[in-house]
Amino acid sequence: MFNGKTIFIAGHARLPQGMAAKSVFETLTITAEVDTKYGVVLEASCTLATEHGREFIGRLLKGLSLNDGVDDAIESITSYYRGKAANALIAALKDLDLHFQQIKAGEKTKLPS
Repeated sequence: MFNGKTIFIAGHARLPQGMAAKSVFETLTITAEVDTKYGVVLEASCTLATEHGREFIGRLLKGLSLNDGVDDAIESITSYYRGKAANALIAALKDLDLHFQQIKAGEKTKLPS
């Protein structure tokens, strides 16, 4: 049963030409289930073409607190992900963070603590 203490958010970015996922998706999406009190990413996924890539990004983002920003996650993507989608992943992560910050700023009284 859903407890209302998490939110599901998504960030989007354009995929570069020549990627396998480009034939299925025009954009790359990162989705995350985030704890509303601490901003911690509980689970994350993305629309990379391979299951291995999706799982890797999920593990990379799990435990990240969006309350602390995404700079560490961007550094991790830059250091550990060596695929063509690196820039798209970073852009999608920044978009996801932007949505989280907007929710946090605009709906503080609506988010359960």
